[in-house]
Amino acid sequence: MKLHAMEASSRNHFQPKFVLIIIFVTLVVLTIIPVLYPLIGYPLYVSKASSSRPLPTTAYESQQPEPLPSIKISEGEDCDIFLGEWVPNHAAPYYTNTTCWAIHEHQNCMKYGRPDTEFMKWKWKPDGCELPVLNPAQFLEIVRGKSLAFVGDSLGRNQMQSLICLLSRIEYPVDVSYTSDERFKRWKYISYNFTLAYFSSTYLVKSKERDNNGPTHTGLFNLYLDEFDEQWTTQIEGFDYVIINGGHWFYRPSVFYENHQIVGCHYCLIDNVKDLTKFYGFRKALRTAFRAINSLENFKGVTFLRTFAPPHFENGLWNDGGNCVRTKPFRSKEIALDGDNLEFYMVQIEEFKRAQKEGRKKGKKYRLMDMTHASLLRPDGHPSRYGHWPNENVTLYNDCVHWCLPGPIDNWNDFLLQMLKMEGIRSHQERLVSGGKRMRFK
Repeated sequence: MKLHAMEASSRNHFQPKFVLIIIFVTLVVLTIIPVLYPLIGYPLYVSKASSSRPLPTTAYESQQPEPLPSIKISEGEDCDIFLGEWVPNHAAPYYTNTTCWAIHEHQNCMKYGRPDTEFMKWKWKPDGCELPVLNPAQFLEIVRGKSLAFVGDSLGRNQMQSLICLLSRIEYPVDVSYTSDERFKRWKYISYNFTLAYFSSTYLVKSKERDNNGPTHTGLFNLYLDEFDEQWTTQIEGFDYVIINGGHWFYRPSVFYENHQIVGCHYCLIDNVKDLTKFYGFRKALRTAFRAINSLENFKGVTFLRTFAPPHFENGLWNDGGNCVRTKPFRSKEIALDGDNLEFYMVQIEEFKRAQKEGRKKGKKYRLMDMTHASLLRPDGHPSRYGHWPNENVTLYNDCVHWCLPGPIDNWNDFLLQMLKMEGIRSHQERLVSGGKRMRFK
């Protein structure tokens, strides 16, 4: 009480000084907030961004992710976001095939008559923590002024188109591609100065179709395993984030070249050419792709390896009647990673560690987007026969490789957002450490 009386009696005397302190603290807070942005769960501008958009015209458009508390995954919390289970999410989906124009025809499952909808209503729950559903306003603010490229096969395009649909609740991008070739696309989010790109590279290295028929009638390809695919390696130096993926095309017959000589093949059925298996080609291709990135002196971005997403063909191979007709996710204990899926995954992990070790010497940053376990549990999320009309002649009639949109691949971008948040935290911590060193040397 005595202290309170003293404060009251001296209020008028200290008022000018108090006002100056308030002004100073306000300026400091406004300065620090942008720097610490990645540490914030859901920013204040979400409500502002939402209110500035036109009113939704459908129930799907009006659905927004529930605000969730900010999570701490590598700050003392023992949680691996890539291990967990799929749990129901009745708020999903956050777009439809009628509200998003970016869906590729072969992943437009609802258009082609898929009768069930439960496959769209799940989200990933890591063991021991939460993974928030992607908030589009937060994502766009984090990538403001930056650029992100997907490099690899059509599953990279699948994820990019999912991202465009998820972000469409805030803004659609403008096509700023340098070419009309659909394999190389660039999109620009004008309000955020954010560039999104896709560079198609089915094998990640230089390749050429040798025979459009081949032993399995799906083509025979020359793979130059020690040569860069310059259609993407010459394009990524200015990007802040690059997401690499691959694997599925290595099932196709191919001839392996190294040092301009044939060294072997995968199921090429050519006389006197040794079958080295698809995994040999995949390993060498990954190694060369990472070597290309490590050789780029001006590339200062972060490279993410998105790990192999297992296909779910049952009762036959992809070109021999195999199909995927399940309508619910597996639980973790119901299925194990094995066979070809395990081999592809292990090759990626081994080559990733090798590249990360070499890249560290040159200041390169590598991150693992380990989607294999979560994807393995979703046999229900593929188009199957609902990616085309019944009478169409298509190479992959029952598609158990790509993912319906909306569908499980939308959740891959939940992981992406969390990883971008962590990059912001790392960057902030590095600046603090660097700033401390500079102060000590002064």
